[in-house]
Amino acid sequence: MAAPCKSDSLQVGKFRHAAVCFGCKEEIKDKMLEALDKSWHPEHFACKECKKRIAENKFHESEGLPVCSKCFESKVQAICAACRKLVTEKVVKAMGKTWHLEHFICGGPCKQQLSGKTFFERNGKPYCTADYERLYAPKCGGCKKPIAEKALSALESKWHKECFKCKLCKEPIGADAKFRADKEKQPICEKCGV
Repeated sequence: MAAPCKSDSLQVGKFRHAAVCFGCKEEIKDKMLEALDKSWHPEHFACKECKKRIAENKFHESEGLPVCSKCFESKVQAICAACRKLVTEKVVKAMGKTWHLEHFICGGPCKQQLSGKTFFERNGKPYCTADYERLYAPKCGGCKKPIAEKALSALESKWHKECFKCKLCKEPIGADAKFRADKEKQPICEKCGV
């Protein structure tokens, strides 16, 4: 989450102390403008986009530099991927898109806000871990719950390691052990598989 753009205001005054203009890097001897925690000659306080002097009292900021209102509206502001409206305040940049903070939410049923959280992307939508696993993760052939980590592949299914066990004696079946499948494609160990 970042807030790259905000409105600010100018403070113009007489020279008070030896200051260096952020624009030209020379000492300011007469009028001085203070904005964005920097000192400027008034004629060097210019838009980072169009390079024109900013004379109005209100301006915007992008990446620590001043931007005039015209350039801010046409070049700097971003469009929210969810609502297609301008993002002027707190912004989330994720999945190569820009979002209002309140619109970067899980695409699954929970609809929780995802800013600052781990998420998965599927078909251009962000998903929280729980909804992604519930909706898209492979289901275990034994317990039928989602598999989020390493899985065993056997009997045309994926399995949690701890769930791949003999249907009859409930003993785990190791990776190199021999087994067979019953009619429901459940594993039967070599010992029980008479």
